[in-house]
Amino acid sequence: MTPREPVSPEAADATLSEIPNDVDGWLIAIRHALSVSDGRPLALAKRALQVFPNDAAILHLAGLAALAEKKPKDFLPLNKRLLRYYSPLLADHLLMAIFHAQSGHWSSAAAVLEKHGLVEKRALRVAEVFWKGCRRVAWTRLWLDAIQRGGAPPPIRTTPVKSPAAPVKQPVRSASADVSQPSPKPSPKPDTQDPLREEFPELPRLGVRIAVRFDLPNLAVPVFCTAQAEEAESRWFDLRQEFTHLGLLQGFNELLCLSHLQQVDTYWYQVETVRKVLKQFRGRVLLADEVGLGKTIEAGMVLKEYILRGMANRILILTPASLVGQWQEEMEVKFGISCVTTQDPAFRADPDLFWREPRIIASLAVARREEQCRILAEHRFDLVIVDEAHHLRNRATRNWKLVDGLNKRFLILLTATPVQNSLVELYNLLTLLKPGIFPTEKEFRAQHVSSRNPRTPLHPDRLRELMRDVMIRNTRALVDVRLPPRHAVTMRVPGEKDELACYQTLSRLIREQHAQGITSQQKMSLHHLLTAAGSSPLAVKASLERLLMKHPDRPDWSALLTHYRAMTEGGKAKALLDLLKRNPEEKKLVFIHHRETIAGLSQLLDHAKVSHVRFEGGMNGPAKDAAVLAFRERVPVLLCSESGGEGRNLQFCNTLINFDLPWSPMTIEQRIGRIHRIGQTREVFIFNLALRDTVEDRLLTLLDEKLNLFELVVGEVDAILGEMDDSSEFAETIFSAWVEVTEEGRQSAFAALGERLQEARSRHEAAKVLDEHLFGDEFEAG
Repeated sequence: MTPREPVSPEAADATLSEIPNDVDGWLIAIRHALSVSDGRPLALAKRALQVFPNDAAILHLAGLAALAEKKPKDFLPLNKRLLRYYSPLLADHLLMAIFHAQSGHWSSAAAVLEKHGLVEKRALRVAEVFWKGCRRVAWTRLWLDAIQRGGAPPPIRTTPVKSPAAPVKQPVRSASADVSQPSPKPSPKPDTQDPLREEFPELPRLGVRIAVRFDLPNLAVPVFCTAQAEEAESRWFDLRQEFTHLGLLQGFNELLCLSHLQQVDTYWYQVETVRKVLKQFRGRVLLADEVGLGKTIEAGMVLKEYILRGMANRILILTPASLVGQWQEEMEVKFGISCVTTQDPAFRADPDLFWREPRIIASLAVARREEQCRILAEHRFDLVIVDEAHHLRNRATRNWKLVDGLNKRFLILLTATPVQNSLVELYNLLTLLKPGIFPTEKEFRAQHVSSRNPRTPLHPDRLRELMRDVMIRNTRALVDVRLPPRHAVTMRVPGEKDELACYQTLSRLIREQHAQGITSQQKMSLHHLLTAAGSSPLAVKASLERLLMKHPDRPDWSALLTHYRAMTEGGKAKALLDLLKRNPEEKKLVFIHHRETIAGLSQLLDHAKVSHVRFEGGMNGPAKDAAVLAFRERVPVLLCSESGGEGRNLQFCNTLINFDLPWSPMTIEQRIGRIHRIGQTREVFIFNLALRDTVEDRLLTLLDEKLNLFELVVGEVDAILGEMDDSSEFAETIFSAWVEVTEEGRQSAFAALGERLQEARSRHEAAKVLDEHLFGDEFEAG
């Protein structure tokens, strides 16, 4: 057996862009990084795992790199991935011992060494054989000594590596016997055998040409593609060639959707999840990834794959009302899939015609209505996706009955917390995915639920085995996805002269009109007035002008408009200007809801000579792209409307300013998610501006103190608000609390809402703990 060629200095010094895109190239680069003091081997290994996520050698060296950088928390998920697919070797046991030592568990480290016979000489020989080229023998010896002493190793003194002395001339030996690098030490006697050399022979890598023949059931397509190419136009030939290619991809090993994604950074675990959904689960699955890992992206990739392969045309996506717009945006921008929604005027105009559309995003609250259920039952869907599927945990609800009654081929359920109160909730989800898997709920209880506690499985291993057929659950620890911390600062601005007085007058007029009884359209108008007043004097002035055009006979409103016209930009605008002047070169993303406010702030920044660009929903695609490019390369400030940055990569910015505050926590979270997402490498800073004693001031107190919004993982707010089980929108609840006639009534209403938020968060946290206990890390895709 011929030993592998030693790493050349030229290959070892290759930059990241020069690394050959194959396993050998990455292994050489990682070994070199491990052999030098400033090589950053762990970062390099993680890059390699994005390309080759399940390669044993790369996984092993990644674990070594984590321990070399004294990052035992990074080692554990890498080791779990390795042992999930491969049997451990002595080198893996040695790494596990060092992991225990770095974690402070010295007795555990010693026990691992003793169990596997890794006495000092044997362990050092393992390090020499397995970590050849990594220069880790001395490092291993220090940890072995430390484990023996039960204490931390002394620091390693880095000394220049001397050139090896000229090797002593040895007798010629057979290639099969020489499996390690030449050593200056005397050769062993011919009859002395090295057990490690026999136990760990270095395997060769062979390139073999294998002839492959495809026995196609119908040769007409490839023959037609080639034989008639000269007679057909070139475009038809290209189409036939593509059709032939698609016919060879029925096994889903190669995903067609990857080349069709727009502005999406896909990760290895998402690709593996999609393959597993298509190949193993055959399109019926519960995706239970931890919050923030991209379940929406995974579902969109499955949907796009089915569409490209002609396997799905009629699509129905069911989601909470607050997420309908977000789903529509994601499908359009990232996947190029246009969908109608139940928020469109077409739905209200003709529901029967609307449900015949091929691709629909519908609010669960709308779709479950009796008259809509009746229409939906008459249609057949190729694929149904249900977001926040924990709303289906109870089979007695209209949500569960709606999904159960749909005529569907593929079904994807998305939720981070499939179980909250009882394991029977799992049964209810299982019967949607695999109807008839259990004849009755009673049988499921008898086989899987403890009679003492409905949350405790009777046989945990059997339950996990059952769930493996229907569920994928990726966790942050296993996929090694971590977000940097984020910090929020609330700036309560006193406001300009008369600004607070005008706000109080506006609130009084709104309460008086609300008390007299108003229509839903009038309520929407008053709601808009209040949000405009919280944004800027320019925004509320424009809203009052529109109101008085319809109702000119309102002297109180006219007098208020006169006061607002006399104001300038407002107190928050000056606070923003001061904020932007701090670290002027740092990128800052400023979110603003009202277009009048954006226009006014743009003029203010022009006057102050603060370079900026605007990004608004009314701009066309090229203009939006140009704005983002300018923000990335030249301009420090981007003034962004609510739709700003949709689907765009803005992680190069780490500072976000909420100039005005939407009343929906999910909208606030979506703003934060534009920069605090996978791919962000720096700490994120969020500044919230609010006038004192306004709706936004009360709202920030609620979200910060009761919900801890700014400490949550992006995506978690949806799940928490879902636990409130309230049919009304959160913004409507805020409006109703603010228009209470007395201050005592307002305080009571906001306090009650705060208690409900706390209870919802407690239920969500309890569900997370239960799901982690039930499922752990045994359901990941990779």
